[in-house]
Amino acid sequence: MSRKFGPKYLLFWATIVCSVLTLLVPYIAENFSWVILCMTRVAMGLVQGAFYPCVNAHTSKWAPPLEKSRIFSFVFIGTQFGTFLTMPIAGYLAASPWGWPSIFYCTGLCGVLWSVAWLFVGADSPDCHPTISDGERHYIVSSLSQVSTENSHFTTPWKSIMTSVPVLALITVHFCQNWGYWMLLTQLPNYLSHVLRFDLKSNGLISSLPYLIMCLLTFVFSWAADYINARRILPLSASRKIWNSLAHCGGAAALVGMSFISSSVTGAVVLLTTSVSLGAGIYMGYLATALDLSPNFSGVLMGIVNCLGNISSFLAPMVTGFIVKDEASRDEWMIAFYISAGIFFVGNLIFIVFGSSDVQPWNNPLHVKT
Repeated sequence: MSRKFGPKYLLFWATIVCSVLTLLVPYIAENFSWVILCMTRVAMGLVQGAFYPCVNAHTSKWAPPLEKSRIFSFVFIGTQFGTFLTMPIAGYLAASPWGWPSIFYCTGLCGVLWSVAWLFVGADSPDCHPTISDGERHYIVSSLSQVSTENSHFTTPWKSIMTSVPVLALITVHFCQNWGYWMLLTQLPNYLSHVLRFDLKSNGLISSLPYLIMCLLTFVFSWAADYINARRILPLSASRKIWNSLAHCGGAAALVGMSFISSSVTGAVVLLTTSVSLGAGIYMGYLATALDLSPNFSGVLMGIVNCLGNISSFLAPMVTGFIVKDEASRDEWMIAFYISAGIFFVGNLIFIVFGSSDVQPWNNPLHVKT
């Protein structure tokens, strides 16, 4: 849909629906059964499924190759910046006289405001943007040689995509990344609260710290990645794999290092912060390869990768819940950390061996012999 109809309005409707449902959560929770509340959350998840494909389809039309790492990273780092802001603010709002419902009112309102602004400033491509200069438009369009202006009419090469080894490697590494990321995102507050004994307000601040540092590292890494790519210091595939290894192997090492920290709260916070923040490398690593492999089908590709990869987003917290029966038990938490570290390592290894940044033949079906 994002390729055929453009990402602008699809992204608008996805965000506005999700935002309105967020605003309704307190009312539904207080006046209906938990089943209705869960159905509301499921509906939010369904419309959020449009986000990554739309962002990829949009970025493929706007990001010149020599600026791709920065643009792609700056866009996707919004998820981390949102996490950094929301965690401490949510802690204060929950402890305020307005209580937990205020969290949903504030975040839902932000989504509504963004949606309105997006209607005025968003555009599917440089060709249909009303205010950019002709020079900028020409620079962007002329640099995107692998993106066809006719791609909205292409038939999606489903078989080629689903049998592509680099795509399968991309799905696997995304699954492994989401396992560690969502385990820490959903469970880190519990670990900080029950094992390290932080109160609600301190917990929010400490929980958000890794995502702040991840934002800052993303700026640094993306500039360095574009510098390396512009000067051809490394082949693009090698550059992607090095950045991804920094994220996954560094994150795994930090989680394993937790076993050597028995009583130091500061040491534990430093290692957990390191594990999460080094994840900034994935934006220059495997995530950007969806644009590399097929600029014309980058939205479809990200939809497939994110759909299958996100299976671990709910598996990881569930498995952690089965392992950690006693939330105050450091030993049980360490088992969960070891599992995440191992999954990080395996996912990165598969990406190194089978991943690629070469444009695939099926990127332009008109040029593929049948």
